[in-house]
Amino acid sequence: MLTAVANAMRIPDLRQKVLFTVGMLIVFRFIASIPVPGVDRDALRDFVEQSQILQVLNLFSGSGLTNFSIAALGVYPYITASIIMQLMTPIIPRLNELSNEGQQGRNQLNRYTHYLTVPLALLQAYGQALLFSNQSSAAGTPLIEGFGLFDGATWLPTVAILLSLTAGTMLLVFIGELITENGIGNGISIIIFGGIVASLPGTVGGLLTGNSTQQNVIGTILFLLIGLATIVGIILINEGQRRIPVHHAKRIRSGRVYGGNTTFIPLKVNSAGMIPLIFAVSIMVFPGMIATFLQSSSQDWVVSLAGWVQRFFDPLSFQYNVIYFLMVVAFTYFYTLVVFEQQKIPQDLQRQGAFIPGIRPGKNTSTYLRTVLNRITLVGAVFLGIVAVLPFIAAQITGVNELQLGSTSLLIVVGVAVDTMRQLEAQLMMRNYEGFIR
Repeated sequence: MLTAVANAMRIPDLRQKVLFTVGMLIVFRFIASIPVPGVDRDALRDFVEQSQILQVLNLFSGSGLTNFSIAALGVYPYITASIIMQLMTPIIPRLNELSNEGQQGRNQLNRYTHYLTVPLALLQAYGQALLFSNQSSAAGTPLIEGFGLFDGATWLPTVAILLSLTAGTMLLVFIGELITENGIGNGISIIIFGGIVASLPGTVGGLLTGNSTQQNVIGTILFLLIGLATIVGIILINEGQRRIPVHHAKRIRSGRVYGGNTTFIPLKVNSAGMIPLIFAVSIMVFPGMIATFLQSSSQDWVVSLAGWVQRFFDPLSFQYNVIYFLMVVAFTYFYTLVVFEQQKIPQDLQRQGAFIPGIRPGKNTSTYLRTVLNRITLVGAVFLGIVAVLPFIAAQITGVNELQLGSTSLLIVVGVAVDTMRQLEAQLMMRNYEGFIR
């Protein structure tokens, strides 16, 4: 691996990509440390640590929520907008047409996603600011000073806070897209990765400072075991593939014979990577987040309903993890289908005069590939779902609740790291260098 790193750093353009990615992560950490004015940071940190929902949101923001920095929302509004756009694309004819227009259509869909991110970020910023302003510190002062419902005395600080948080989210999205274009890996995933890595030491520290020495030892050992199982499992699933043989017909051009050879199509067991897990976490956090905002309502029935929703979607509850497992499986299938449709493999095979032995080109080839993909994706989807809820099972057995949040962070970190290493390996293989993964 050290040799591969050295080879990568010897290539000027690849070295520039790696250094650019690292530089953007450093910029992200600087942004995450800039707080909005008028915040009691110590009291806010204590309040966030008391809520599992807010701790999950804190992971996505790279600990920006604990000091209510301008990056407190993280890229969560953009992820929500992406989910909405992907769900609406097959339903709305115009969006479906854009998805079939190649790169230009995808660029237009990406612009629509950006437009949708802004109001979602404003809404979430207002909800979080309103929630924190209605909470008091131990001294009896609000967590955020001078925040109100746009009244005559507080409308300017309100607008400043909302615009700062929204601008912070859009800035992180811009940095993520710069990483995708000029760096290594998926930019949004790298931003989430950087935020989790920054907060992971504190999460692991919670295991070392449990209620008892025995709990500390059990929690630390289980965290290491689950971490090892997560790393091995994700790599095995990402490496697994079904090779579909493809025969290329012979063609004669200018007296030369082309084709006639046999290759294969590598259908991966998990074509979606860690995207389903990130999407599932984003969806599962949303109801609890809304319920947390409604806890400060003046209507008793609203407060009662919000309390029930908050308990139902508690990350430590059984029903939450059952729904979480099903969401991971569903999003794995959904995103795998989206990726498969974008690749247009059957059309490319037919255009190149290639075919799968025993399968007619065109529609029959598409049906065959989709059937095979659905079968092998079942293994990857179920495995990814099991790995996602494994920390909950371990927490129920040992009683170490901090284990779940730390292992969920580790799961996302390992998945994003493996995907990024694979892209770096592809860059190395293009230059005949041996990559990280053998």
